[in-house]
Amino acid sequence: MADENLTTKFASLLHVWRPEDPALMERCRWLLADGLACAVGGAGEIGPSIMSEIARERKSRGQATVIGGNFKTSDVAAARINGMSMHVLDFEPMWKPANHALSTTLPAILAVAEQLETRDKQPQGNRVLQALAKGVETQGRLRNSSGQFEPAGLKFHPPGVVGPIGAAVAAAHMMGLDLKQTTSAIGIAASRAGGIMVNVGSMTKALHCGDATAHGLEAALLAGRGFTSDPDALDGPRGFCRAYFGDGYREHLLIEPLNVPRALDPGPAWKLFPTQYGTHYAITAGLDCHTAMKGCGNIEQVEATVPVMPYVDRPKPKTGLDGKFSFQYGIAAALLDGEVTVATYSDRRRFSQDMEAMLGRIHLKQDPSIPGSVDAMWVDLRVTLANGTVIAKRCDAPIGSWGRPVGRKRLDEKIHSLLDIAVGSKQTERFLDIIYGGNENFSVRELLTQLAV
Repeated sequence: MADENLTTKFASLLHVWRPEDPALMERCRWLLADGLACAVGGAGEIGPSIMSEIARERKSRGQATVIGGNFKTSDVAAARINGMSMHVLDFEPMWKPANHALSTTLPAILAVAEQLETRDKQPQGNRVLQALAKGVETQGRLRNSSGQFEPAGLKFHPPGVVGPIGAAVAAAHMMGLDLKQTTSAIGIAASRAGGIMVNVGSMTKALHCGDATAHGLEAALLAGRGFTSDPDALDGPRGFCRAYFGDGYREHLLIEPLNVPRALDPGPAWKLFPTQYGTHYAITAGLDCHTAMKGCGNIEQVEATVPVMPYVDRPKPKTGLDGKFSFQYGIAAALLDGEVTVATYSDRRRFSQDMEAMLGRIHLKQDPSIPGSVDAMWVDLRVTLANGTVIAKRCDAPIGSWGRPVGRKRLDEKIHSLLDIAVGSKQTERFLDIIYGGNENFSVRELLTQLAV
């Protein structure tokens, strides 16, 4: 093409790709199951509930399911709510460079899939898995090209920046948009990006992901009707990449050959604690200390050495939700309870007497010599007991991470823990059977029916 530019090359690479590798499709089934379970688990949280109330009051017509809400609404509204629900527990997988590529992509895909199944009377499961692979790949390339890997230097929340474009590419695949339309969708989504880091720890953090998937879907819908954007919205002195990544972004990484997809390599780190990923290192070290000391009543002092992550240094979290972004709170919970669950981050647990006391004993040191990237960091924990005994533990790879992968059995246990209480174990098993039962082209509508609360 005579007018080929970086954005067109990027769009073309993703547009012509047909994800069909069996291992990739199997990985995307895992992502689908984990993401939907997280959405059910998070649907009752305050933020998604408020957004659901607004959608009900507006009485928007549509065929898109609000997960955990027992109602349908417009595709864009459902994508926003479901994106919030999928992210609000901070339980969805982590990627490297750090990003939330699931809640920003999957809800848009599901909204389109439901419409297609209603219209065409054909299951869309296989297309959903392919679109999910494209959304993950899109965001991984954008994040990798940014060069922004150290959390201490982030000005914008990554999923709010790259998520809209990932959702746009995924939705464009679902809708069968041509290359020109897909390029326009990318350009439209590029102007819908954002998310400031100050809101991490508040209800607005989940809205970053909800907005990303809704804006990406809307971009694809607009592009499908002929709405246009600058033909090279990613590049140039005023383009997306320089606006969000600065002059040092590495454009060649956007269009490098597509060898092993990012859903497989490096793939996700599966979260087994519902909290900010850096705290998983501190929690794991705390759990190891808890096991070693056989009790916590005689702890005198705790010293934690962590990477420079100012936004996760919160010695006295304001709420249980705020505790998800506190090294100190994760350590205290691990030492006190020997486990970290969804209930750990309730206000009731946050303001309990023993938690208040333990938080006062924890001293944090942010060490600039420790890398801050999610795959290279570590946390050292040193617990001094009243009798002078010192217990020291280091975590350089939490369970579920790239260094300590888990299998489907452990992931299914997590899914059961989220779904059984909401829909019952029988429906959970049916849900898993639809995803893993060998049917290549399963019905998305049937799958979502199993999640009706």
